Amino acid sequence: MVDPMNPTPLYVQLADVLAAQIGAGELRPRQPLPSETQLRQTYGVARGTVRAAVALLRERGLVVTLPQRGTYVAEPAPGE
Repeated sequence: MVDPMNPTPLYVQLADVLAAQIGAGELRPRQPLPSETQLRQTYGVARGTVRAAVALLRERGLVVTLPQRGTYVAEPAPGE
């Protein structure tokens, strides 16, 4: 969960939560990430927070965004 009282920015907290779900296999490779609306409702954050978290996951190589199709969990890099 995200904690508004935590000094870590909310988007980083959300990205870490989603990264943990990917690492635990709850979100599997090639599976779509939950929608922006679902993430907003589940974690009680703003749209900008969700977008920043997804951008951070993209920078970390955990998700890929396909234009007109959505954001999906990335395949693990070889050797992982």
